Amino acid sequence: MWFPRLASDRALRARPVEAPFALIVSRNNAERLACVNVAAESRGLWPGMNLADARAFCPDLVTRTGDPQGDRAFLVALRRWATRYCPWVGLDGTDGLVLDITGAAHLWGGEAAMLADMRARAARAGLTLRLGAGDTRGAAWALARHGEGIAPAGRPLAALAPLPVAGLRLDADMVMALQRLGLRRIGDLAGTARAPLARRFGPGLLMRLDQAMGEAAEPITPEADPVRYALRLNLPDPVGLLDDVMAAVGQLLGPLCDRLKAQETGARRLILTLRRVDQVSRQVELRLAAPMRETARILPLFERGIAEVDAGFGIDQIRLEATLVQPLPIQQIGSATATGSHDSQDGQDRLDDLMTRIGTRIGLENLLRFLPADSHIPERGFVAAAAAHSRAETGWSAPRPRPVILFPPEPVAASGARPPARFRWRRMIFATARATGPERIAPEWWLDDPAWRSGLRDYWRLETRQGRRLWLFHTPQDPGWFVQGEFA
Repeated sequence: MWFPRLASDRALRARPVEAPFALIVSRNNAERLACVNVAAESRGLWPGMNLADARAFCPDLVTRTGDPQGDRAFLVALRRWATRYCPWVGLDGTDGLVLDITGAAHLWGGEAAMLADMRARAARAGLTLRLGAGDTRGAAWALARHGEGIAPAGRPLAALAPLPVAGLRLDADMVMALQRLGLRRIGDLAGTARAPLARRFGPGLLMRLDQAMGEAAEPITPEADPVRYALRLNLPDPVGLLDDVMAAVGQLLGPLCDRLKAQETGARRLILTLRRVDQVSRQVELRLAAPMRETARILPLFERGIAEVDAGFGIDQIRLEATLVQPLPIQQIGSATATGSHDSQDGQDRLDDLMTRIGTRIGLENLLRFLPADSHIPERGFVAAAAAHSRAETGWSAPRPRPVILFPPEPVAASGARPPARFRWRRMIFATARATGPERIAPEWWLDDPAWRSGLRDYWRLETRQGRRLWLFHTPQDPGWFVQGEFA
């Protein structure tokens, strides 16, 4: 199967255009045509043509920007559609499919009837399709792109002889070199002595010829279908009680978790769709704080969302899908540390479950944790990160003790470069019992922070007679005392 206008056909299916149409891409700092429709081709335009030249030939040309990724996804969808004809379907470049219809053609009344059905369905879908069939992949490829039709069984040369040598899947330079020697057709090449061709063009030319003639094997490797983490359960009788729905969800969750474990992945987002007998569907979304694949951990997390669903006259179909998965490889636990590792993992699992439960109420994005940052400035020594997408650090490294509570600097009524014996802060009078310091911290000169424009800071830890343990600093360049934190 060859779709010569795959990209333009896909674009025109979404937004039809009657005028000459082309998709453009940027190559070598120039905009060029990537794919054109029939109307544009009849006006003398071709893929690879410069856009400026194309507009000179066709002023009414309609253009859009190409989407190679979207075209690739569309071709993958066509591959799934083509499995209706045979199970062995693979991708062939960016605009073709290759099918091994051995043992399947008779189900459609023969190869000719099968190809006719393909053409009819492609035409109804608005797709340009050219087909070729043969005993070999090379023969089918050549016929699809340069002739169409079916090669006689056991005699591929009879159908390939009049076709150009480009039908052997050769690069453009080799095709031009063969044409200069007068070898323009595959029949001309097949009738030429092999030794001179091998010396001049290498073994690649003869390999392509042998593959087309069936003298060299070329297997078809079907594309593997992507793993889908989705299951559906049709209930013989509608259910509405919470326990009944939870039991049905458990029946789906078990096989789904088994599939996740087989792929060494874990679910991060699950969508539960409950269809009522009146054909109205309700969805319950569960976003997990960490990749999970244990039924016993995930199932209770659905209870709150299911309880809020109005079952109406009953639910007769349940569908469960993991829409977001992440790698979760199996880890080996050594015998010496098995107990400690198990306890640590169990504690992390309980924390993840707790964050998931809280996240279902207020949103996972609102759960934050503090992580250390590479800065000696106190207020820049940490960053707030989403707890569901980060892990707690094993330890915080600091050259000196830091207060448990940190707040913006608050001025105190004191003077002098040494810690004051008595000072006033937040309308309270404090007396210093013991002071430790100073710890001098310089501002980060490469950042313009208004809070540090006063210059250096000399930090002191003060224990007051009133029991408060405060973190004060003095600014020698602009004399003043401030409180910025409090120790536990």
